[in-house]
Amino acid sequence: MFLEDVIVLENINISNNYFLLKVLTKKLCTNAKAGQFFMIKSNDNSRILRRPISLHNIDGNILEFYYEALGSGTYEISNLRPNDVINIHGSLGNGFSTTPINKNIVVIGGGIGIAPMKYLIKSLLPNNNITFIAGASDSHSIKIVERFNFPNVHNIITTLDGSTGITGNVIDALNPILEKNNIDLIYTCGPFKMMEAVARLSHKHNILCEISLEERMACGIKACVGCSIITKNGMKKVCYDGPVFNSLDIIEENIGGTNE
Repeated sequence: MFLEDVIVLENINISNNYFLLKVLTKKLCTNAKAGQFFMIKSNDNSRILRRPISLHNIDGNILEFYYEALGSGTYEISNLRPNDVINIHGSLGNGFSTTPINKNIVVIGGGIGIAPMKYLIKSLLPNNNITFIAGASDSHSIKIVERFNFPNVHNIITTLDGSTGITGNVIDALNPILEKNNIDLIYTCGPFKMMEAVARLSHKHNILCEISLEERMACGIKACVGCSIITKNGMKKVCYDGPVFNSLDIIEENIGGTNE
């Protein structure tokens, strides 16, 4: 875990309010794991709290974040330009399990929950057979997937309006896969209802499922109680004990979250 001033290389508008931020670092890529997150400090001193953004990808010493500009904090981040300097704290939290070998794995990302899946897939290759299901409301919300470009990964796209891929949601794509194939692991991140449905279907088929919860975070280091949730093992803090959990450890009303 490091605290570092980094240089902005690119901050690309992918579509609508979705952006891809790339920064050059010296230490932040060290030991960073798929599913972890970083806290980005605002250059506007009136905003005291950092903004938590999940790790999208690592390319050498380049750290990538895919995010949606929703509030004032992320809107400020969206206005960063090449050579700007920002302060980042990370990597933080517990990420996905990336040690499986020779497993049949389904990776599912919905909406902005697609963000952590690029580095997850990269970390699981080439030792596993991977199916990647990406779902969103429309083609604009899923455009980032065009930049994944992984060989030997079976990609399935779903959109609610049918503008790209299968018309429907990720469950429409997942159901037939589980009926016809022996799946060992499922990883997922996305909206509340999607995560809940994926977890329930995984439990039905007795498949281990890891879910990445997205809650409001103030500190990112277990110092406050802003992201506390109830689990089968008592109260846990998403920023420290997660954001990735075994879905069996999470009571039903806590499966999922928000990214704002």
